[in-house]
Amino acid sequence: MKIKGLRWWIIGLIGVSTIINYIDRSAINIMWPYIYKEFGIADADNKNALALITTFFMIAYAVGQTVTGKMMDAIGTRLGMAVSIAAWSVSIALHALAKSLFSFNIFRAMLGVSEAGNWPGATKSNAEWFPAKERAIAQGIFGAGASLGGVVAAPVIAAIYLAFGWRGTFVGIGILGFLWIIPWLLINRGTPDNNKYITKEEHDYILDNAVDKKTVTADTTVYTWAQLLQFKNTWGIITSRFFLDPVWWMFLTWLPTFLKEQFAFDIKQVGGFAWLPYLFAAIGGLTGGFYSSALIKKGMAATKARKRAITIGCVIMLVSLVAIVYYLDGLKENVNLAIALISATLFGFQFLINNLQTLPSDYFSGKNVGTVAGMGGTAAVAGTIITTLLVPVLTKTSYTSFFILAAVVVPLGWLCIIFVSSKKKTVQ
Repeated sequence: MKIKGLRWWIIGLIGVSTIINYIDRSAINIMWPYIYKEFGIADADNKNALALITTFFMIAYAVGQTVTGKMMDAIGTRLGMAVSIAAWSVSIALHALAKSLFSFNIFRAMLGVSEAGNWPGATKSNAEWFPAKERAIAQGIFGAGASLGGVVAAPVIAAIYLAFGWRGTFVGIGILGFLWIIPWLLINRGTPDNNKYITKEEHDYILDNAVDKKTVTADTTVYTWAQLLQFKNTWGIITSRFFLDPVWWMFLTWLPTFLKEQFAFDIKQVGGFAWLPYLFAAIGGLTGGFYSSALIKKGMAATKARKRAITIGCVIMLVSLVAIVYYLDGLKENVNLAIALISATLFGFQFLINNLQTLPSDYFSGKNVGTVAGMGGTAAVAGTIITTLLVPVLTKTSYTSFFILAAVVVPLGWLCIIFVSSKKKTVQ
């Protein structure tokens, strides 16, 4: 049996895995403002406790990005993705057994290592299954999964929490990952050159339009981490993600707490409002992918098209964040405007990030793609850990400094990707 458009089924499943990934990681952020007292944590310490839990997750996530990137290159994306999602599903279900801040930290670390595999796995899979002119669209679908995870997470988690409590919520969402593994292993039987379900037309299309056919057909020079760090393009990816990714994580981690403290929201109201910025983020991810792909189809070099999309996304983010800082006092009386500006910020982020995450497959080939993607992910986590630890200090009296910090790192990330990386594919 042949499956028409098999590459779109593959990226569709990766998009679903990303939705599950974000539901799992968002659960504690959504429920924390309403459950921390069960662990004997005082009101004054609740943000510090959440920052600590998030830091444990992010440290493990940083390690996991690089380790799982190597794993994807070593055992392939089919098995690598299955291992990752099985491990993180077990980890999130174990959260139901937490009895203290310490046990939460242990389970969050387990979750961080295993969830990290979704990103280098998706980037490598896209390099295998899509020619350069379609990769940003594929990455946009994958990125939309992250945003749709945020859309689904708030109302779904709030509903499950109200019905079954926080322990039941963790167990319930843990089951989702195991359900995903079944179609993944059935449909994804190998890369395009040896998958028995791929049609001849699609097989020829993917291989004939590959920038470098070695990406999907043969071995290339496999560099060590130290060797990859000698390339300018590696540093462009690493440094830009160090600055830009923390903005997404700032909102993912702290938006429910912000809504509770700024607008006195209960968990039902958080579920009713917190999904909207992620809907716009999903639209941004798809729009950014289609934008750069359209430029490539018109003849523009892939890396130039990616950088143009990154520039547009940075401008949208910066304008939105500056507006939030300027109008913050007035936003206390206008939750709709606050949500609109936050939505615009996350739209801009997803517009650019999928193009940024595609660059490893534009600059590198073969068994280096997952490794470089993982290194970029590790740098992103390192930046996120720093901002996470800063937030409880910055928000003691107001959230002004929170949004100023987000606004400052955007142009820094843009400068890195525009002026550090080069226009050329790394020599293999």
